[in-house]
Amino acid sequence: MSFNNLDTLYRQVIMDHYKYPRNRGKLDNGALTVEMNNPTCGDRISLQLQIEDGIVKDVKFEGEGCSISMSSASMMTQAIKGQKIEDALQMSALFSNMMLGEEIDPGDLDLADIEALQGVSKFPARIKCATLAWEAMEKGVKHEQSEQSEKVEDSK
Repeated sequence: MSFNNLDTLYRQVIMDHYKYPRNRGKLDNGALTVEMNNPTCGDRISLQLQIEDGIVKDVKFEGEGCSISMSSASMMTQAIKGQKIEDALQMSALFSNMMLGEEIDPGDLDLADIEALQGVSKFPARIKCATLAWEAMEKGVKHEQSEQSEKVEDSK
């Protein structure tokens, strides 16, 4: 596939996630909520995670922002739903590396639609837009891990 055709395909994927976001909404079961924003461009996200037994059972987001920010949130929720939290964190690290322009071995991460965001690395001002949801997920998962650690320590 030529570069122009691939670029067009990626734009279509990004716009599809922006216009028809996956997992948009709220969880009403006392899920962990993480609020983050990007003050330089006004993107904001409220990410809700339902984590049980070390697995992301459900995830939803609400927010406002550019097509890159909201599409990335949609793609991220699809990618981590049903995953072990360790795998979700690994995906986030690989995504971050991709945003820094590093080559990613497709065997390391099933990129699926997320691959459409790789061109963002060429625009440093937009990287924060693409990584906002991922940073919110990391913050939530790490909070959940520390809560679980404290419960284990308290039970000793």
